[in-house]
Amino acid sequence: MTRFSSSRRWLAAPALLLALAGCNSGTKSGAAQPDLLQANLDTTVRPGDDFFQYANGGWLKKHPIPASESSWGIGKEVQNEVYARLRALNQEAAKANAAAGSTQQKIGDFWATGMDSVAIDKQGLEPLKAELDRLAALRTPADVQAAMARLIPLNVNALVGPYVAQDAKNSEKMALYLYQAGLGLPNRDYYFNKDARTANIRKEYGTHVAKMLGLMGEDAATAQRHSAQVVKLETALAGASRKLEALRDPYANYNKMTLAQLNQLTPGLDWKTWFAEAGIPGVDTVIVGQPEFYREAGRLLRTAPVEDWRAYLQWQLLHTYAERLSAPFDNENFRFYGTILQGRKEQRPRWKRVLDDEESAMGEALGQLFVKEYFTPETKARYEKLTTNVVASFREHIQALDWMSDSTKQKALVKLTKITPKVGYPAKWRDYSAMDIKRDSYTANMMRANQWRYRYELSKLGKPVDRTEWSMTPQTYNAYYNPSNNEIVLPAAIFAVPGLKDADADDAIIYGYAGASTIGHELTHGFDDEGSQFDENGNLRNWWSKKDRAAFQQRVNGIVRQFNGYTVLDSLHINGKATAGENIADLGGIVIAFDAFKKTEQYKKGEKIGGLTPTQRYFLGYALGWQNHQRDEVLAQRILTDVHSPASYRVNGPFADVPAFYEAFNVKSTDKLYRPDSARVTIW
Repeated sequence: MTRFSSSRRWLAAPALLLALAGCNSGTKSGAAQPDLLQANLDTTVRPGDDFFQYANGGWLKKHPIPASESSWGIGKEVQNEVYARLRALNQEAAKANAAAGSTQQKIGDFWATGMDSVAIDKQGLEPLKAELDRLAALRTPADVQAAMARLIPLNVNALVGPYVAQDAKNSEKMALYLYQAGLGLPNRDYYFNKDARTANIRKEYGTHVAKMLGLMGEDAATAQRHSAQVVKLETALAGASRKLEALRDPYANYNKMTLAQLNQLTPGLDWKTWFAEAGIPGVDTVIVGQPEFYREAGRLLRTAPVEDWRAYLQWQLLHTYAERLSAPFDNENFRFYGTILQGRKEQRPRWKRVLDDEESAMGEALGQLFVKEYFTPETKARYEKLTTNVVASFREHIQALDWMSDSTKQKALVKLTKITPKVGYPAKWRDYSAMDIKRDSYTANMMRANQWRYRYELSKLGKPVDRTEWSMTPQTYNAYYNPSNNEIVLPAAIFAVPGLKDADADDAIIYGYAGASTIGHELTHGFDDEGSQFDENGNLRNWWSKKDRAAFQQRVNGIVRQFNGYTVLDSLHINGKATAGENIADLGGIVIAFDAFKKTEQYKKGEKIGGLTPTQRYFLGYALGWQNHQRDEVLAQRILTDVHSPASYRVNGPFADVPAFYEAFNVKSTDKLYRPDSARVTIW
């Protein structure tokens, strides 16, 4: 349950970080500077017709999407600032001749191998040769299963999708989950949708797999045959995979089984042997997300020819490491996944891609160095104060609900009180001392980093839950709510705005940009259609009365219908059910943080800045957080795969339900965003 999709965001340079504590005096200093919000406006658009374009159109016109990117927006601007600083840290580390095993040595060697394109091209497929040789030797279904188990620690998407997480019904215990996996296209819909856009992607995908196998050394005819086998296997797996909206039902995706029951579900797949080969000892129960997927996986392992599985595993291995291999593999991988799927015209610079890989491999090592130098305890305290204010407003909202009974309200208040806010950076840092990074091979470093992360996650089984752990690094431009921990996690980067100094950040911007779209948003995730099914201790347990739950669901149905009605890119519609949780969180964050903002001196004084009232600045501050545009190709992909609505609808959609927005911008019944009172959604 994140504010954004799963792509990484980064921490802004120190000068760009918003200091939240000094905001009460921000109105005067803000007036003395060119106003950021005013400069972004597109006044050719009526606020009531398209507020996203009105708020951000001026900025979007001046910031076209670079050829190397599939989208561009405020998060990318923040990311660019920090890329430069991380690059400098890495270059220094690479020259430092640091002690073996030190963090600086690992960072320096990772960077050096990633930037040495000459060595990468010279090595070709050599880093994968041992694994490819093993795959070439597969002869029996048992061989195939053993190979899959061996590839999982290398982060290869090889049919079985294991991960370790808190047991959804017993948050004090870590459990082993099995989820649907194994597809090379973004999700199941890409294998079946009949529209021309998706049909072309399927065609190009078959061509891409054949080209990759050809680069591996297969002749054209063999590569074509094996590509068809791979696509056939994946199509069968996709047919047994659940749709995006179905994956959001926590009860339907919780199926605890003993090992005997799991074996019965997938006859022919010996799970005890498989877990041992995957390095997962002592497993007696697992939580299966989608039993029908594993039933079909077991059937295919029994019936599909070994030759098909050999090609499939070779493809999945190549696909996992293509970006770290020699130029032909890297370029072909980009042609399909970068250009065909996302519309990008050219590769991003290698140094940025290396930094992204390093973030994935040992992000907290970078984060620890970064916050030590650039993120002060005083700044952390400022963000914590804002969080406290928004939580207090949420408490008042729950108390004032007219559709919820007093008994359920008390339980909701208990849950809210027990939500743990984590702001800025973790109290305890991850230990990377056992990670083996050398100056030998970039691909090998990624393989070793993946194996380390796999062992790290597995080590949690059978141990007490570490509730201090973070799932995002401080330099991530994102945030999340974790229902099992009943916590909101707000990395330092999420509070950054490029070009705006602390003294220029008035309360209105702060409460809209950070209070609504981040803090209030994540708090509301604890009470959206999915998060509301977890109790104050993080357990999947019903704490609602039947009547209250029905009243809540009626309101959820309203927001589902609202977003189902939005058309994007010709005939594509937003999936209202799949995006319901994020849409609820957006709406909740807006109304909750607005009431918190109304208690500030800036709101009470009512003075204008840049010709804008405090309330107008609040809504513009929220819209600033979604300042983003994207290529049609990636927009189409996200409609099918992302539980977040496109950026413009995350502004226009919830605002159309908020009376204060209508008042602030004089929205009339003739305006396009107008919704009659009876159609407006109110939940929290």
